[in-house]
Amino acid sequence: MADEKNRKTLEERHQMSDLDRLRHSCAHVLATAVCRIWPDAQFAAGPPVEGGFYYDVDLAHRITPDDFEKIEAEMKKVVKENVPFERIVVSRDEAMALAKAGRLAAVSEREVESVFKVDLLNDIPDDEEISIYQNGDFWDLCAGPHVGRTGNCKAFKVMSVASAFYKGDKNKQSLQRIYGTCFKNRTLLEEHLERLEEAKKRDHRRLGREMGLFAFDESVGQGLPLWKPKGGIIRRQLQDFITAELDKQGYFQVFTPHIGKLDLYRTSGHFPYYEDSQFPPIVERDAIKQLADDGVGCSELLNFISTGEVEGFLLKPMNCPHHIKIFASEHRSYRDLPVRLAEFGTVYRWEQSGELGGLTRVRSFTQDDAHLFCTPEQVGEEIQGCLGLVKTVLSTLGMSDYKIRLSLRDPDSDKYVGDPANWDKAESALREAVETLGVDYTEEPGEAAFYGPKIDFVVKDVIGRDWQLGTVQVDYNLPERFDLSYIGSDNQAHRPVMIHRAPFGSLERFVGLLIEHFEGKFPTWLAPEQVRILPISEKFSDEADVVAAKLAEVGVRVSVDHASDKIGAKIRLARIDRVPYLCVLGAREAENNSVSVRHRDRGDLGSFSTDDFVNQILQDISSRSL
Repeated sequence: MADEKNRKTLEERHQMSDLDRLRHSCAHVLATAVCRIWPDAQFAAGPPVEGGFYYDVDLAHRITPDDFEKIEAEMKKVVKENVPFERIVVSRDEAMALAKAGRLAAVSEREVESVFKVDLLNDIPDDEEISIYQNGDFWDLCAGPHVGRTGNCKAFKVMSVASAFYKGDKNKQSLQRIYGTCFKNRTLLEEHLERLEEAKKRDHRRLGREMGLFAFDESVGQGLPLWKPKGGIIRRQLQDFITAELDKQGYFQVFTPHIGKLDLYRTSGHFPYYEDSQFPPIVERDAIKQLADDGVGCSELLNFISTGEVEGFLLKPMNCPHHIKIFASEHRSYRDLPVRLAEFGTVYRWEQSGELGGLTRVRSFTQDDAHLFCTPEQVGEEIQGCLGLVKTVLSTLGMSDYKIRLSLRDPDSDKYVGDPANWDKAESALREAVETLGVDYTEEPGEAAFYGPKIDFVVKDVIGRDWQLGTVQVDYNLPERFDLSYIGSDNQAHRPVMIHRAPFGSLERFVGLLIEHFEGKFPTWLAPEQVRILPISEKFSDEADVVAAKLAEVGVRVSVDHASDKIGAKIRLARIDRVPYLCVLGAREAENNSVSVRHRDRGDLGSFSTDDFVNQILQDISSRSL
């Protein structure tokens, strides 16, 4: 049987939103159409998902975008028929007989059984009611729910097709996954499609390539980004910005190795708890040689690593165990607390290759990580400081539309470690801190980290997409696991409380978001190139170099376009490169020691003396204006 902890109950399935119910119904309309075109189609699962729905199908015909028009035409016929979605409760034996006859996820009986439906039937718990949904000649094993009739699914579109393993298991059969979307009416559908087109224009993978910000190379490895000079500038500016804020709040910057002993992560619980999402352990060369000489095979070696009989190292999946060891390296008094340790620490996660996506999902990323060690009495104030830091970051970058998610433990789950009483204290501290912000928040049981509850900031970008960014977590458990202590005012040893926080989260993911949020048009303080000098002809090149030198001397990132192109072509190129300020320099400007200034977004700003322009751009940069 399937793991019942991962399986939704019928009650949970029936709690679909109206939009998910519509999309789930449209998935059946899609399957009906595909079955009518290709009767040999074998369907697996077809749930609603964020932004639409999909249906997995095994089909000899390889579906391509060229088939979408034909599928949509058949779907329109199904919609026009306006037949009801009828729910029929059947016994397990009746359902299995229909599956064996090939009648499920089909428009008629077939000579071959409905193979995936047979398997899915075996996953249904013995005490769960089994139902079939029928719309016209299409029958499918389904728990529902659905809308009333196929005619409700008028505003739909087939979006894409991809490969997917059955049940998400790479050891199982590869299927074709047809994605679609559906809305209540055509207007909402068109608005959605327009947002998708806008997202495509802003895709950070394309813009990052065009602007020369970052690259990926197969010889380096999937999901391992290479920061190019221009991308490095953006990253450094963000790091400098947050570092200045940390200095104000009394943080100390630390540096730790990219690797640590497995026992470190056994103590923290990261290994083997997150083993599947980590790079494989590294075993010492001498140990491997000795084991090989002893005839130990790979499976035995893995077992020895898991049990700790063989020591190894791990590319660090988290920075916290290293920071804990820095805290524990000295005797601490209550007078020393809070201790705030910060690091731009690079960590490594083994993401599946199909889940990688530009900078937003990578295998190597840098967190603007910090860990605060404080007394229980200091927790509330320290959380407030962390939340204030996240708010400063978001407001500086013009991301004022956000919501807060409070992720709590599920008391019925065995996923979480530590004393339930400590969990209660941590959750109460976060809840009280969130309530002081005066911002709407939601509580999400079961979404906490295994060692503690957390606050996540979910930011809405300019085209309405949600991104989970800054996070703050309260942790009573890791100090316990590492036996941390400080001497209190009573001269007794006490356990500190640990707070994890990362305003950006992953720098890679954050930069990917910023590229799309600004469509590559970064505010001046972040722009890789802030000013480009455009001499009208070669005879003004020397004057252009003088202006550029004056700007560079005060820290402005500036270049000169010495090409022999006409000025119109130079301006067009600078716009493509998304440079904030263009300074055109000809005879009049050279004579008057001035520049004619154009702004990327505000157009022609007129003529400025060189000194006035320098002062203006310095003001623009220092104010971090948008």
